[in-house]
Amino acid sequence: MFESLTEKLSQAMRNLRGVGKLSEENMADALKEVRTALLSADVHFKVAREFIDRVQVACVGQEVTKSVTPGQQVIKIINDELVKLLGEGETALSKKRPLKIMLVGLQGGGKTTTAAKLARLLAKQGYAPLLAACDIYRPAAIDQLEILAKQESAQFFADRASRDVPAIAVAAQQAAERAGATLTIFDTAGRLQIDEALIQEIKDVKARVKPDEVLLVADGALGQEAVNVARTFHEAVQLTGLVLTKLDGDARGGAALSMKSVTGVPIKFVGTGEKVGDFEVFHPDRMAQRILGMGDVVSLVERAQEVIDEKEAERMAEKMRKADFNFEDMLAQMKQVKKLGPMQSVLGMLPGMSGVQIGDEAEDKMKQAEAIILSMTLQERRNPNVLNGSRRLRIARGSGTHISEVNSLIKQHAQMKKMMKMLKGGNMKKLMRQMGGKGGMGGGGFPGLGGGRRPF
Repeated sequence: MFESLTEKLSQAMRNLRGVGKLSEENMADALKEVRTALLSADVHFKVAREFIDRVQVACVGQEVTKSVTPGQQVIKIINDELVKLLGEGETALSKKRPLKIMLVGLQGGGKTTTAAKLARLLAKQGYAPLLAACDIYRPAAIDQLEILAKQESAQFFADRASRDVPAIAVAAQQAAERAGATLTIFDTAGRLQIDEALIQEIKDVKARVKPDEVLLVADGALGQEAVNVARTFHEAVQLTGLVLTKLDGDARGGAALSMKSVTGVPIKFVGTGEKVGDFEVFHPDRMAQRILGMGDVVSLVERAQEVIDEKEAERMAEKMRKADFNFEDMLAQMKQVKKLGPMQSVLGMLPGMSGVQIGDEAEDKMKQAEAIILSMTLQERRNPNVLNGSRRLRIARGSGTHISEVNSLIKQHAQMKKMMKMLKGGNMKKLMRQMGGKGGMGGGGFPGLGGGRRPF
């Protein structure tokens, strides 16, 4: 979501190269570009102006030490201010058990899916969730929540006959108590726009069930309108947190930089994809690093720890150490990588790689490679040396690819195995020279990861 902002901020920093001291004069153009970048990302104009003022006060007059460039020093200052803008301090939920969470927001913001995502995340922390359907207006809203609850093995409550939403919420809480649930999530109704009836309904629900958390679920693509939406809901029900959804989209992301500043309410969670598992605790410092192109290795490691099988990883590491790497291993490795999520999202977590655009063709290349390997016999996967011309032609036909694409994958596998042998022999310098000559990641990694565009 923040690729455009990242690129424009990077350009502003490049203009400060060679400057020995930060002054009002040499900062003026750079900060003007930063302000333009924020506004073009749909950050509210008042938030952008106050942000620039704080950065300018922190920058002007600072001596640039020999160990860093002015651009690096400004990036550090902007990073610190972004962390403040996104919200310093505690973003965790209440520790109460049983815990009651009420979700509010406009229609289309992703409340129902967020209810299931939140239930899944908190179930890992030991909560027993119940999802309460309090949206009686949107067609199939109740059915959608029931299906998601079953998928996540969560309890579910709905009253399809009643039109009294506050009474439904009370009944849901009573059902949760009887069932021994330690977490109740109330999925309330939304509207296409804020109206008096919506606000009164969520006020009544809050008054009846007294939730411990009231979370506004907002589409990350809301832009400038996000400020008004957040302010109105906060004035009505005193929000305790924000949930930003669809951060995997191509929207400009200004909502994330505006809502916390305007409401003073912390962003607690972010939705990063359509799947129920695409949901993360929000960390202001990590998000600031992503925006500035510094990556987010900590979140990537945490994600890897959740989805990657430890025994399989150890087995793969041992095979790599022995340079015993066949197509079965390559297929297993691809499946592990896919568990981390879309490759574009993974690259965005690596330092300096947020500007690399690999597009849909990378995902297609990965699927193509998987199809080719699956078209091989077990003997061919375990012993690639038997892959003669006739076998390759059969594999191409079986996978719906061209023989040149089969040859390309076989060649790539041979390059990966060659690199592993170099690592085994400790010849790191020779390996680095070869990787450099082949374009870095694109030289011997998975198909489609090379040829990207970098911001620096």
